[in-house]
Amino acid sequence: MKAIIEKKQQIVEEIAAKLQESQSTIVVDYRGLNVSEVTELRKQLREAGVDFKVYKNTMARRATEKTGLTELDEKLVGPTAIAFSNEDVVAPAKILAGFAKKHEALEIKAGVVEGRVVSLEEVKALADLPSREGLLSMLLSVLQAPIRNFALATKAVAEQKEEQGA
Repeated sequence: MKAIIEKKQQIVEEIAAKLQESQSTIVVDYRGLNVSEVTELRKQLREAGVDFKVYKNTMARRATEKTGLTELDEKLVGPTAIAFSNEDVVAPAKILAGFAKKHEALEIKAGVVEGRVVSLEEVKALADLPSREGLLSMLLSVLQAPIRNFALATKAVAEQKEEQGA
């Protein structure tokens, strides 16, 4: 009996640690997905560096109590899986929202972003953001625009001078 309690305490500690360490955590209801669909989802999440696990709701509630995220408790009902990402804030939301569009059985319940509980709408807004690489590409494009425009103007002036001189 004592071994079972210790095992449960370890699981609660594991969930609490993951909640605190993760940049982004998404809680989903996976009821209605078949094994191959869940396997496909796990594969997509694993490739993005996202940890995806199913925990008992009572264990998850105890972990939210430890971490001060009790607002999440009302969403911890029914079959619940949790996706944790330590690196990319957007990746789990983007993957899960995309998967939910193709498979209506997957339901996003809520999330935790950088230690703050967020609603379903906020998770969907996060999923609509471009990826980190996309944002960096956009920034680089904005930074390069003045230099590119200057180079084009200089080239046009040089060509005009050549035409006038010839």
